[in-house]
Amino acid sequence: MAGKQFPSLAHARSASSRRLLAAAGAFVLLSAAYFLLLSPSSARPAAAILASPSSSTTTTTSFLASLDSFLAAPHPSDSEAAPGDLDAAIRAQEEDRLYGDPAWPAPAAGPLRVYVYEMPSKFTYDLLRLFRDSYRETDNLTSNGSPVHRLIEQHSIDYWLWADLIAPESQRLLKSVVRVQRQEEADIFYVPFFTTISYFLLEKQECKALYREALKWVTDQPAWQRSEGRDHVIPVHHPWSFKSVRRFVKKAIWLLPDMDSTGNWYKPGQVYLEKDVILPYVPNVDLCDLKCVSETQSKRSILLFFRGRLKRNAGGKIRSKLVEELKGAEDIVIEEGSAGAQGKAAAQDGMRKSLFCLSPAGDTPSSARLFDAIVSGCIPVIISDDLELPFEGILDYREIALFVSSGDAVQPGWLVKYLRRIDSKRIREMQSNLMKFSIHFLYSSPAHPLGPEDLTWRMIAGKLLNIKLHIRRSQRVVRESRSMCTCECRVGNTTKML
Repeated sequence: MAGKQFPSLAHARSASSRRLLAAAGAFVLLSAAYFLLLSPSSARPAAAILASPSSSTTTTTSFLASLDSFLAAPHPSDSEAAPGDLDAAIRAQEEDRLYGDPAWPAPAAGPLRVYVYEMPSKFTYDLLRLFRDSYRETDNLTSNGSPVHRLIEQHSIDYWLWADLIAPESQRLLKSVVRVQRQEEADIFYVPFFTTISYFLLEKQECKALYREALKWVTDQPAWQRSEGRDHVIPVHHPWSFKSVRRFVKKAIWLLPDMDSTGNWYKPGQVYLEKDVILPYVPNVDLCDLKCVSETQSKRSILLFFRGRLKRNAGGKIRSKLVEELKGAEDIVIEEGSAGAQGKAAAQDGMRKSLFCLSPAGDTPSSARLFDAIVSGCIPVIISDDLELPFEGILDYREIALFVSSGDAVQPGWLVKYLRRIDSKRIREMQSNLMKFSIHFLYSSPAHPLGPEDLTWRMIAGKLLNIKLHIRRSQRVVRESRSMCTCECRVGNTTKML
């Protein structure tokens, strides 16, 4: 739906604003040249890394293009079933590593070893084919008007992780994770069930029945029963996915978009940072690469831009307050819009013309437009008090984003004054950092080092010792013990310091 654009852009800009924009543009272009010529690969802009000739395999960040190739290729596997006494086999493996590797079990002691379950095709390939075959034949919309298939793409982290894990080793680029064929060799078990596709493309009762079948299949596995799921990774990246059976898998590692603190999406005790991992949404806009940066810097004439749903529930109610507060402000563009093809083009165009991009909470604390802003070279202004961010144990978001409390943001005139006071040097530094950081939010085939797939496994590797502690503790503590630690003894989802 076409939105309202506040008619302030025709106003004459001040000379200081023009100088700030010009200086920011010049610095970013110089930074781009610097990082291409002098920086090591870990500090190069995303476009340079994805274009690197480190592999003969063509890289794609398109879900549809990657999916077509994936479904057309064979995926043979030599995975073995669990041995008769899995626990004894795992103990033997761990003793070998303990006494044979002086670094183990430190997180840096070799790649994370993942066993990928070979689930029946109704949980995996059949759902991917359903998505592909129906993609161009439907214009189904969710209750808020968003295109169903675009929402699935936005949450397709389950596909990108699985496709990389089961790819032939000769085609893989990641060194942080390796697939193992024997369960006793695994650090972690991956459950490749497409919970988001099934939620959106199956009828309600059919979806619930499939959820129950998947739950039974997984919980019947010897490895699950040994650990009660503590060393199992389950992608539940849409807040509604797998919801009817989540309580039965709450000890597993969940791959999430955020951690809603209101209780609307996740019940208390189900999710917490020590156990789970936050993953970024798949961006809805194209990467603004070096060529794009050079072409758009002189056009970034908008101070603050937002395009999306202006009315949301829960924490997202801040949006309507911001609309009222920013209404009529000079050099501010606020538009109603959704994630369809026209919405993508409008959002991409607006972000590439803006210095700052507003990223308020939606129905949940997170919002996909945060990652759209990052890959567009637009500095995010995050207004979401309970937000948890992807890979924050690795990345420092203060280098690329501004964090504003909701209380400050709705004060009359406060936000606009705050943005105008930011000096040109800081803007230049943050724009330069955005170019480096964008690689961390671009899912691709093959998955690239420092990409979101890579950082996901690095985050999980950092949890490994704690996972093993709780598995072993659960195996020896009697059920009646008051010291038996369960999910319920965790604090609620919160970002407050303890």
